[in-house]
Amino acid sequence: MGDAGSADDLTQLPRSEFAFPGPLRDRLIRAILDGRKVATTSLALEYEVRHESLPYSGQRSVVVDSDNQPVCVIEITDVVIVPMGEVDFAHVADEGEGHEAVSDRRKGHENYWRSKEMAASLGGVVLVLDDSTAVVLERFRVVERLRSTVN
Repeated sequence: MGDAGSADDLTQLPRSEFAFPGPLRDRLIRAILDGRKVATTSLALEYEVRHESLPYSGQRSVVVDSDNQPVCVIEITDVVIVPMGEVDFAHVADEGEGHEAVSDRRKGHENYWRSKEMAASLGGVVLVLDDSTAVVLERFRVVERLRSTVN
């Protein structure tokens, strides 16, 4: 693995939070650390509502666990924005969540995006989730492990 630098450098990197704190986040982080998860999907709307810049290839961030503790540093290797209906099985498989079909993965993501936590984080924005909904597909690699296990 590459070297992300000193501990001081880690404080300069943005944080990556996969899901909300709890069992889902812990499961996703375990999949990242064991190499099964090398991709993720988010709604383009999340970036707009939060006034955040879209991710970009080469961007590094510190992945944090449910206790907000650093687990690893990842580097984005690819970012594309596509309509939800165009997400293919290769991306689904690389998300490392064990879905056997695109429809299974979509159902799981839609349930997450419709959760109370997501509604609160988006400030009550009404979501339209259909084949034309813009999603951000990211591919990433672990460049430094900061811990070997999660909860």
